[in-house]
Amino acid sequence: MYDLIGDIHGQAGELEALLQKMGYKRIDGVFAHSERKAVFLGDLIDRGTQEQRTINICRSMVASGAALAVMGNHEFNAICYATPDPSKKGEYLRSHSKPGNQKAHQAFLDEFPLGSPQHREAIEWFKTLPVFLDLGGIRLVHACWHQESLELALPWLDDRNCLLPEAYALASNKTHPLYTAIEYLLKGAEIDLPDGIRFKDKDGKERTASRIRWWDKKAKTLADVAIGPGVGSLPDIPVETRRFHYHDPVPVFIGHYWLSGLPQRLSDYVACVDYGVAKKGGRLAAYRWRGETVLDNSHFVWVDRDQ
Repeated sequence: MYDLIGDIHGQAGELEALLQKMGYKRIDGVFAHSERKAVFLGDLIDRGTQEQRTINICRSMVASGAALAVMGNHEFNAICYATPDPSKKGEYLRSHSKPGNQKAHQAFLDEFPLGSPQHREAIEWFKTLPVFLDLGGIRLVHACWHQESLELALPWLDDRNCLLPEAYALASNKTHPLYTAIEYLLKGAEIDLPDGIRFKDKDGKERTASRIRWWDKKAKTLADVAIGPGVGSLPDIPVETRRFHYHDPVPVFIGHYWLSGLPQRLSDYVACVDYGVAKKGGRLAAYRWRGETVLDNSHFVWVDRDQ
């Protein structure tokens, strides 16, 4: 059985505390459980002060078979930040000059200086993380299980669902279909806002599109369906989001959304385990799956951020 762990963002102390709370023991330097396997749902890095320690814990667990992991948007972005753009000499797939990009990666770069051997090694490991996993009884993706995007991405994935080397340039090109597919899977389904409607996100950036509650089939208006910091100002007008709805009776586990409050399922079949450990007052959460089809709120466990 699996323990699905949310976004860690370099908070290694909380990760160790959560693993210990769930009965994982450190043996020869590697955390493991005699009966269960951990699954990291991406965004291991950025924002925190224990980046290297976090990667060492997760990587050693994956290598030993004690854990699985999928790629988050922060790992994808780190790869693109380190990858030269084949179409623009001297540029990178994720621009080094665009305001905010270096700031977003600074915590990671402080411990893994760009171009250093340890940085190159970490980036190569990130490339081994699959975009999604379907384990039969459960499905795992960082932000959104969108069947159309999964199928579109398949030609650019290997047999482990990892992006092929040539896929990163395509997924960074806004005119290529793979760009939108990876955006949905790793950053969340979005809808464009009506003309004249804007909001500011947690970083103060003005947004013309909003992430949506793709798991909520009852949400019919923009105010109900939008999710994320700053969306509270959006108006109560009808929107159409049915193309993103999830219909299968198979549990899906995601991270990404910086939820708050006590962890609870989003629907019978969707659970988010990102409860914002990267911010003060946040939590590092996990869901202990025991084979059930309909998710159970009593299976969540968490540790509060060490202030």
